[in-house]
Amino acid sequence: MSSIDGPDEDGTGPVGADGKIIVPENVQEAIRTLIRWSGDDPAREGLLDTPRRVARAWKEYCQGYGEDPAVHLSRIFEEVGGYDEVVLLKDIPFQSHCEHHMAPIIGKAAIAYLPRDHVVGISKLARVLHGFARRLQIQERLTAEVAQCIWDNLKPHGVAVVIEANHACMTARGVRTPGVGMVTSRMMGTFLKDERSRKEVLSLMGYG
Repeated sequence: MSSIDGPDEDGTGPVGADGKIIVPENVQEAIRTLIRWSGDDPAREGLLDTPRRVARAWKEYCQGYGEDPAVHLSRIFEEVGGYDEVVLLKDIPFQSHCEHHMAPIIGKAAIAYLPRDHVVGISKLARVLHGFARRLQIQERLTAEVAQCIWDNLKPHGVAVVIEANHACMTARGVRTPGVGMVTSRMMGTFLKDERSRKEVLSLMGYG
Protein backbone atom coordinates (compact mmCIF):
# COMPACT_ATOMS: atom_id res chain seq x y z
CA MET A 1 0.00 0.00 0.00
CA SER A 2 1.53 3.30 -1.02
CA SER A 3 1.61 6.16 1.44
CA ILE A 4 0.36 9.70 1.08
CA ASP A 5 2.18 12.70 2.49
CA GLY A 6 0.83 13.90 5.82
CA PRO A 7 -1.29 12.38 8.57
CA ASP A 8 -4.89 11.23 8.36
CA GLU A 9 -7.73 13.57 9.31
CA ASP A 10 -7.32 12.76 13.03
CA GLY A 11 -3.60 13.47 12.94
CA THR A 12 -2.83 9.94 14.11
CA GLY A 13 -0.26 8.87 11.51
CA PRO A 14 0.62 8.43 7.81
CA VAL A 15 -2.14 7.08 5.61
CA GLY A 16 -2.37 4.88 2.56
CA ALA A 17 -4.11 5.35 -0.79
CA ASP A 18 -7.38 4.31 0.88
CA GLY A 19 -7.13 7.20 3.34
CA LYS A 20 -6.64 4.90 6.34
CA ILE A 21 -3.71 4.74 8.75
CA ILE A 22 -0.91 2.46 7.57
CA VAL A 23 -0.37 -0.31 10.12
CA PRO A 24 3.11 -1.94 10.10
CA GLU A 25 3.11 -5.73 9.76
CA ASN A 26 4.92 -6.25 13.06
CA VAL A 27 2.12 -4.39 14.87
CA GLN A 28 -0.52 -6.55 13.19
CA GLU A 29 1.41 -9.70 14.06
CA ALA A 30 1.60 -8.64 17.70
CA ILE A 31 -2.19 -8.41 17.79
CA ARG A 32 -2.54 -11.78 16.04
CA THR A 33 -0.28 -13.25 18.74
CA LEU A 34 -2.56 -11.85 21.44
CA ILE A 35 -5.61 -13.30 19.70
CA ARG A 36 -3.96 -16.74 19.54
CA TRP A 37 -2.88 -16.51 23.19
CA SER A 38 -6.46 -15.60 24.14
CA GLY A 39 -7.67 -18.83 22.52
CA ASP A 40 -9.00 -17.82 19.12
CA ASP A 41 -7.76 -18.16 15.54
CA PRO A 42 -6.68 -14.88 13.89
CA ALA A 43 -7.03 -16.58 10.50
CA ARG A 44 -10.77 -17.14 10.79
CA GLU A 45 -13.00 -14.90 8.67
CA GLY A 46 -14.30 -12.64 11.42
CA LEU A 47 -10.81 -11.86 12.70
CA LEU A 48 -8.87 -11.43 9.47
CA ASP A 49 -8.91 -7.64 9.52
CA THR A 50 -9.09 -7.28 13.30
CA PRO A 51 -5.34 -6.58 13.76
CA ARG A 52 -5.52 -3.55 11.49
CA ARG A 53 -8.74 -2.32 13.11
CA VAL A 54 -7.35 -2.71 16.62
CA ALA A 55 -4.10 -0.96 15.73
CA ARG A 56 -5.91 1.97 14.14
CA ALA A 57 -8.26 2.23 17.11
CA TRP A 58 -5.31 2.37 19.53
CA LYS A 59 -3.57 4.99 17.45
CA GLU A 60 -6.72 7.09 17.86
CA TYR A 61 -7.13 6.30 21.58
CA CYS A 62 -3.56 7.49 22.16
CA GLN A 63 -3.40 10.46 19.83
CA GLY A 64 -2.69 12.68 22.85
CA TYR A 65 0.95 11.62 22.63
CA GLY A 66 1.20 13.58 19.40
CA GLU A 67 0.04 16.91 20.81
CA ASP A 68 0.99 19.46 23.44
CA PRO A 69 -2.17 20.37 25.40
CA ALA A 70 -0.61 23.69 26.41
CA VAL A 71 -0.99 24.89 22.82
CA HIS A 72 -4.73 25.24 23.42
CA LEU A 73 -4.08 27.86 26.09
CA SER A 74 -1.85 30.08 23.97
CA ARG A 75 -4.60 32.41 22.75
CA ILE A 76 -5.93 34.54 25.58
CA PHE A 77 -8.43 37.40 25.89
CA GLU A 78 -7.72 40.44 28.06
CA GLU A 79 -10.94 42.36 27.39
CA VAL A 80 -13.07 40.74 30.09
CA GLY A 81 -15.00 43.78 31.34
CA GLY A 82 -13.45 43.58 34.77
CA TYR A 83 -14.61 40.00 35.35
CA ASP A 84 -12.56 38.42 38.13
CA GLU A 85 -14.72 35.58 39.45
CA VAL A 86 -14.53 31.81 38.93
CA VAL A 87 -14.59 30.44 35.40
CA LEU A 88 -15.92 26.88 35.43
CA LEU A 89 -16.55 24.20 32.82
CA LYS A 90 -18.18 21.11 34.31
CA ASP A 91 -19.52 17.73 33.24
CA ILE A 92 -16.87 17.43 30.51
CA PRO A 93 -17.07 13.84 29.24
CA PHE A 94 -13.81 12.05 28.50
CA GLN A 95 -12.40 8.62 27.77
CA SER A 96 -8.93 7.34 28.60
CA HIS A 97 -7.23 3.98 29.16
CA CYS A 98 -5.52 2.78 32.30
CA GLU A 99 -1.80 2.13 31.96
CA HIS A 100 -1.96 -1.02 34.06
CA HIS A 101 -4.49 -3.08 32.05
CA MET A 102 -5.13 -0.79 29.04
CA ALA A 103 -8.81 -0.94 30.01
CA PRO A 104 -11.17 2.01 29.45
CA ILE A 105 -11.54 4.84 31.93
CA ILE A 106 -14.78 6.69 31.24
CA GLY A 107 -15.88 9.72 33.20
CA LYS A 108 -16.42 13.43 33.47
CA ALA A 109 -14.38 16.38 34.69
CA ALA A 110 -14.96 19.80 36.17
CA ILE A 111 -12.25 22.40 35.51
CA ALA A 112 -12.22 25.84 37.11
CA TYR A 113 -9.80 28.73 37.37
CA LEU A 114 -9.81 32.16 38.97
CA PRO A 115 -8.44 34.51 36.29
CA ARG A 116 -5.78 37.08 37.07
CA ASP A 117 -5.99 39.48 34.11
CA HIS A 118 -7.09 37.38 31.14
CA VAL A 119 -9.25 34.40 30.18
CA VAL A 120 -9.15 31.67 27.55
CA GLY A 121 -11.85 30.30 25.25
CA ILE A 122 -13.91 27.93 27.39
CA SER A 123 -13.66 25.03 24.92
CA LYS A 124 -9.89 25.08 25.37
CA LEU A 125 -10.27 23.67 28.88
CA ALA A 126 -11.93 20.58 27.41
CA ARG A 127 -9.19 20.31 24.79
CA VAL A 128 -6.53 20.31 27.51
CA LEU A 129 -8.38 17.49 29.29
CA HIS A 130 -8.67 15.42 26.10
CA GLY A 131 -5.04 16.02 25.20
CA PHE A 132 -3.90 14.36 28.43
CA ALA A 133 -6.72 11.78 28.54
CA ARG A 134 -5.81 10.35 25.12
CA ARG A 135 -2.77 8.63 26.56
CA LEU A 136 -2.25 5.65 28.83
CA GLN A 137 -3.13 7.11 32.20
CA ILE A 138 -3.95 6.78 35.85
CA GLN A 139 -6.70 9.09 37.05
CA GLU A 140 -4.55 10.72 39.71
CA ARG A 141 -1.90 11.80 37.19
CA LEU A 142 -4.50 12.95 34.68
CA THR A 143 -6.04 15.23 37.31
CA ALA A 144 -2.65 16.68 38.24
CA GLU A 145 -1.52 17.18 34.64
CA VAL A 146 -4.65 19.11 33.65
CA ALA A 147 -4.39 21.38 36.68
CA GLN A 148 -0.66 22.00 36.25
CA CYS A 149 -1.03 22.83 32.56
CA ILE A 150 -3.68 25.48 33.28
CA TRP A 151 -1.68 26.85 36.21
CA ASP A 152 1.55 27.15 34.22
CA ASN A 153 0.05 28.67 31.09
CA LEU A 154 -2.79 30.92 32.29
CA LYS A 155 -1.06 31.94 35.55
CA PRO A 156 -4.40 32.43 37.34
CA HIS A 157 -5.03 33.09 41.02
CA GLY A 158 -6.28 29.53 41.41
CA VAL A 159 -7.04 26.26 39.61
CA ALA A 160 -9.41 23.47 40.62
CA VAL A 161 -9.87 20.16 38.80
CA VAL A 162 -12.19 17.35 39.88
CA ILE A 163 -12.47 14.13 37.88
CA GLU A 164 -15.02 11.38 38.45
CA ALA A 165 -14.68 8.15 36.45
CA ASN A 166 -15.43 4.46 36.18
CA HIS A 167 -12.56 2.06 35.52
CA ALA A 168 -13.14 -1.08 33.45
CA CYS A 169 -10.06 -2.65 35.02
CA MET A 170 -12.17 -2.84 38.18
CA THR A 171 -15.69 -3.23 36.81
CA ALA A 172 -15.05 -5.77 34.01
CA ARG A 173 -12.20 -7.83 35.48
CA GLY A 174 -10.51 -8.55 38.80
CA VAL A 175 -12.90 -7.63 41.60
CA ARG A 176 -15.66 -7.07 38.99
CA THR A 177 -17.55 -4.45 40.94
CA PRO A 178 -19.73 -2.34 38.59
CA GLY A 179 -21.21 1.00 39.55
CA VAL A 180 -18.17 2.15 41.51
CA GLY A 181 -16.85 5.63 40.71
CA MET A 182 -13.49 7.13 41.60
CA VAL A 183 -13.12 10.84 42.39
CA THR A 184 -9.83 12.75 42.31
CA SER A 185 -9.13 16.45 42.76
CA ARG A 186 -6.29 18.94 42.52
CA MET A 187 -6.46 22.43 44.00
CA MET A 188 -3.83 25.11 43.34
CA GLY A 189 -3.33 28.71 44.40
CA THR A 190 -6.33 30.39 46.03
CA PHE A 191 -8.43 27.24 45.95
CA LEU A 192 -5.76 25.40 47.91
CA LYS A 193 -4.92 28.11 50.43
CA ASP A 194 -8.33 29.67 51.08
CA GLU A 195 -10.98 27.38 52.53
CA ARG A 196 -13.88 29.64 51.62
CA SER A 197 -12.78 29.82 47.97
CA ARG A 198 -12.32 26.05 47.90
CA LYS A 199 -15.81 25.45 49.27
CA GLU A 200 -17.27 27.90 46.76
CA VAL A 201 -15.71 26.25 43.72
CA LEU A 202 -16.59 22.73 44.91
CA SER A 203 -20.18 23.86 45.45
CA LEU A 204 -20.32 25.30 41.92
CA MET A 205 -18.99 21.98 40.62
CA GLY A 206 -21.76 20.15 42.49
CA TYR A 207 -19.55 18.67 45.19
CA GLY A 208 -20.46 21.11 47.96
